[in-house]
Amino acid sequence: MAKILVGLSGGVDSSLAAALLLEQGHEVVGGYMKNWINTDNIPGECPWEQDLDDAYAVAKTLGIEFRVVDLIDHYKDRIVDYLLAGYRDGITPNPDVFCNREMKFGVFLDYALDQGFDAVGTGHYARRRGGENGEPAQLWRGSDPNKDQSYFLSMMKQEQVDRARFPVGEMLKTEVRAMSERFGLPTAQKKDSQGICFIGNVKMSDFLTHYVPDNPGEIITPDGKVVGQHRGLHLYTLGQRKGHGVASPKTGVAYVVVRKDFKTNQLVVGYDQPDTQGLYTTECIIGSLSSLGADWTEPFSCSIQPRYRSQAEAASVKPYDSHRVRISFQQPQRALTPGQICAFYDGARLIGAGVFEEIL
Repeated sequence: MAKILVGLSGGVDSSLAAALLLEQGHEVVGGYMKNWINTDNIPGECPWEQDLDDAYAVAKTLGIEFRVVDLIDHYKDRIVDYLLAGYRDGITPNPDVFCNREMKFGVFLDYALDQGFDAVGTGHYARRRGGENGEPAQLWRGSDPNKDQSYFLSMMKQEQVDRARFPVGEMLKTEVRAMSERFGLPTAQKKDSQGICFIGNVKMSDFLTHYVPDNPGEIITPDGKVVGQHRGLHLYTLGQRKGHGVASPKTGVAYVVVRKDFKTNQLVVGYDQPDTQGLYTTECIIGSLSSLGADWTEPFSCSIQPRYRSQAEAASVKPYDSHRVRISFQQPQRALTPGQICAFYDGARLIGAGVFEEIL
């Protein structure tokens, strides 16, 4: 049996993860990651105090030790600064994916190992397989197709997966709720959290407005016609249908963001249809590669999930240079966005991930 530090977030999934690991005979300690406090009064709900109370109540119910691990400075350095720098540079970063690699299985795992723990457990809907006798562990999609969170874990390093435990990954959400009731967990019927990782239900536009100054400019169509004004290119993302403030003159077909021109500070909108230039593509360059079995030095075929809640699509992968690959989707993909994450799968097994750098 192992000594496991479970990241208790105050939600039902991590609560049951702790209960299951305890039931399996492991030595379990609950740890609440204190990563963010909304001291700048950004509009939105940041319920960390309630989450902390709920996490403590779960630990008390299970009769396990409970710790508060202060990671605020690490979170600012590794996640908030990364997020803001990405938007300032004109890309659309994914804080949730990097939060898992840099925080939950980064500094929190480092803390656990330093404190003598063998592994970190969380309530993610993903399956860890293998890892015995010195073999590397594998990461597979969660059993619940509506809750699978392997995409958000896709940038994890092999040594992090080896130390991770995901006890609810084999379960459906309905089963998690029901079993949590049987354990008498106080979070059994608590609603799932929303919003940015650890920050809460805060609109990204409100978050960015607080830290990145507006830089207004023109909104134009692909043929150069000025149709409106934007507040700042960092507040928009490719494929965005709402919130740009420009009504389409074409009945039944909305305007969407198809390009951001940082040289001219212009936002380009076009019709949301397949023949709109720049909206669909099959070719991309992927960097910041992370492997859980993928060999980036040789061509191969797999399925690639270009964003959360999208289907994995058939694609071929070829080396592009010493640290990037070129992917070719069999079918055109809509609004692929620099800075976002794409996850590579062999069936249900996650084999790696990377960041969109160039959309060709």
